[in-house]
Amino acid sequence: MKNYEVKLLDCTLRDGGYVNNWNWGYDVAKDIVACLLKARVDIIEVGFLRNIKKYDSNVTVCSNIEELNRFLPENSNGTMFSAMAMRSDYNIENLAPYSGKGIELIRVTAHDYDIKEGLEFAGRVKERSYKVSINPINIMGYSDKQILDIIDAVNRIFPYQFSIVDTFGSMKQGDLERIVNLVDHNMDEKIRLGLHLHENRALSSLLAQKFVTMQLKRSITIDGSLMGMGRNPGNLPIELIADYLNEDRNAKYDINYMLDAIDDHISLIKGETLWGYTTAYFLSAKFNLHRNYAEYYLKKGNLTSRDINQIFAKFDPAKATVFDQKYADQEYEKYLGKTIKDESDKGLLCTQLQDKDIVLLAPGNSIKKYEADVKEYVKSKNAVTISINFIPANYFVDYAFFSNNRRWEKHKRNTNVKVIGTSNLEGQGVDYHIDYNGLKAHLGQDNNGLLMFLNLLHEINIDRVNIAGADGYCVDENNYYSKGIRSYLEHDESYNQKVAETIKKIGIEIVFLTPSKYEKYISN
Repeated sequence: MKNYEVKLLDCTLRDGGYVNNWNWGYDVAKDIVACLLKARVDIIEVGFLRNIKKYDSNVTVCSNIEELNRFLPENSNGTMFSAMAMRSDYNIENLAPYSGKGIELIRVTAHDYDIKEGLEFAGRVKERSYKVSINPINIMGYSDKQILDIIDAVNRIFPYQFSIVDTFGSMKQGDLERIVNLVDHNMDEKIRLGLHLHENRALSSLLAQKFVTMQLKRSITIDGSLMGMGRNPGNLPIELIADYLNEDRNAKYDINYMLDAIDDHISLIKGETLWGYTTAYFLSAKFNLHRNYAEYYLKKGNLTSRDINQIFAKFDPAKATVFDQKYADQEYEKYLGKTIKDESDKGLLCTQLQDKDIVLLAPGNSIKKYEADVKEYVKSKNAVTISINFIPANYFVDYAFFSNNRRWEKHKRNTNVKVIGTSNLEGQGVDYHIDYNGLKAHLGQDNNGLLMFLNLLHEINIDRVNIAGADGYCVDENNYYSKGIRSYLEHDESYNQKVAETIKKIGIEIVFLTPSKYEKYISN
């Protein structure tokens, strides 16, 4: 069997856009790209090239390549970027020649009734110095002779890649083997073969694995999207095939960053529009564990998919088949943080914060709405500002407190802020190390960063604090500073009451600088 190369192409921002009308938001789209880069995905498809009248920076459908390139970082770290264009919906004259950076692969798609024009279009794209992938819509609708005619034209064009696209999700294993072998035996072996699958039969992962193990003459590419996001019922989940390739071919994809992107952005959308599966149950299957472990950890309310992945990786196989709550709690506590001695760092914080007017910035949307008022208060009082589990772009902060690993991962490169971090954080960059288990003890809301930090202030004898952005949970609206901060778990109004009751128990006088749902419960 030839040791051919396997690449993964993520099409979340393009194919997943059918779910949200491609309106990701500029910052969210860039963050998804950043996570996929860290996960070492080989090709990232940024969006569609289409004939549109007005550019919108929040939407991943654009009329020219320069607009899509704005979603990309300066350094690609070896990852290739792509865009898709349908022959019948894009004017080739709007496509500027490849500049040597940014999107370098254009995937051309066409229907059976205009496949000839689509192939001609692909040739014109190649003339503009782009790598080209030819992706005929609904390969299952072609006869073997029609496929051979297409391959004959593909050989003359000599693109970077030809893709088998199962548009209607009707493909079964026998279909895959027939079409792949037909193409492989007749197409120039220097042309890559791609595969794009849909989840209609819940076979995408099986077919993708079969594709990898077939004895082919060429290198291959497999499409997928985060959590399988796409027009219902969705696509091949990229994190599943990445995990398979890590195990089967010793690939080096870091699925933790894929899971971060899912938790921060994709799970929120799936709460409104359902497709596919959930990552927690994928992880229980990955480690061959009883599904109740996944359900139990989800109900904890403070664990991300990355956390669950890392906990499961250390599970005793003897505990796999029967759910053991005591063991689950034991592993949970072990993961959340080792006990450390923090008296010295607490002493330093006590010295630095005593007799100071303190403003805590929580990640609620109100710190944007009342930004001028909050900044005026800070200036008039010469207050010390401390953000909780994030670093706001529009504020200067003296300290940032982090107890959440996912949030810390996004902000740990910010070197201009003194970081107060709990012992469960990964990596370097923390200035004041605080014992995680000590802070969360008896709080009742385990990983609520605001409560943990109020507990820390109480321990170092701070008896009064001002808070902005502690808006409280709102059922019907996104009440967060940015979409990436929002929790992927939903609560209800009782959550606000529980948080407020815990604040009262901690015993620090609170002055809310912005409106908060906690106020009415604290004042009762």
